[in-house]
Amino acid sequence: MTGMTSSARPFLNRRLAEFGTTIFAEMSALAMSTGSINLGQGFPDTDGPEEIREAAVRALRDGRGNQYPPGPGVPELRTAIAAHQKRHYGLSYDPDIEVLVTAGATEAIAAALLALLEPGDEVIALEPYYDSYAASIAMAGGTRVPVTLRPDEGTHDGVAHRRFRLDLDELRDAVTERTRLLLINTPHNPTGTVLTRAELTEIARIAVERDLLVVTDEVYEHLVFDDAEHVPLAGLPGMRERTVTIGSAGKTFSFTGWKVGWVTAPPALVSAVRSAKQFLTYVASGPFQYAVAEALTLPDAYFETFRADMLRKRDLLATGLTEAGFTVFRPQGTYFITTDIRPLGETDGFAFCRALPERAGVVAIPNAVFYDHREAGAPFVRFAFCKKDDVLTEATARLQRLAS
Repeated sequence: MTGMTSSARPFLNRRLAEFGTTIFAEMSALAMSTGSINLGQGFPDTDGPEEIREAAVRALRDGRGNQYPPGPGVPELRTAIAAHQKRHYGLSYDPDIEVLVTAGATEAIAAALLALLEPGDEVIALEPYYDSYAASIAMAGGTRVPVTLRPDEGTHDGVAHRRFRLDLDELRDAVTERTRLLLINTPHNPTGTVLTRAELTEIARIAVERDLLVVTDEVYEHLVFDDAEHVPLAGLPGMRERTVTIGSAGKTFSFTGWKVGWVTAPPALVSAVRSAKQFLTYVASGPFQYAVAEALTLPDAYFETFRADMLRKRDLLATGLTEAGFTVFRPQGTYFITTDIRPLGETDGFAFCRALPERAGVVAIPNAVFYDHREAGAPFVRFAFCKKDDVLTEATARLQRLAS
């Protein structure tokens, strides 16, 4: 029979058996087949700064990066990454031995976990989490231990604010003798939570007390809103020597297709991650590395304008979702909004999202795909607001059908 062998053993190994086609592929295909507005996958529908695109073209024409770039990344980009960490956070890294360029943040995560884990090591991750976390832990032979962020409503200046909150006692209790690593994401995808300095200080205390490594995904570092503050974990006491910090150009400069990410960490950790990374892509994105090096030197006005633009888009979509009947968790960071569908009489995010294109001509993502504890994520649905204003306006108009 075509596609079969004499062996009954499945082609896909057991570590990856639970991971099929991603929900993003499914929902993007549904958007195309129904002509729906795709607010599911998190990519902008406009390109980043023109001068940075021209920098990539210039690199191509000048023959820079058309052949294999250096394994750690081109020196210009590594120097720019180190300068970025110093400029924005006061963190000093040696670009020659403490910076590694990767094929996006996704490769950085995979390489870090493949390098730092032995089979059976436990990794504590904040649930819900970016889907590559679970797959990367599985490929490394590790065991994921989710600590769930739970919805919480508080007040600030007399105004109710909904956010997903980390239970620090639960995090501490999750650490065992087998725990090797904490995998932290702030600003947090998909909930939009930005961990506070107090929360991060306690995470740092736990890591130091239990001698844990930390991989921290900070790709949305420049997308924080209202009074939230992005605090790099590596800058807290006792953390620099045990923290692998991951950044990305895609989210900050709206060039997600370029796949330029990076790692900053002490030399021994960078060396370990590079040992795994070199057998994944080896190198990537040669000409784009030179362009990202220029992007990282853009003036503060760029970052401020970018943040203000996304804040406006957040509020536009949040208002429309509220008017459509969703309970909205207005994010402190990232470019995603998590909503609760129970006020609409719904409880199953998968069923809701699969029906939404026909009902309203909009595509979203069920948050349950980001959970081990699927029941905890069942009533939550994520929308992306990194789209043109007229797209968001049309999407919110279509969603009004749910309220009628």
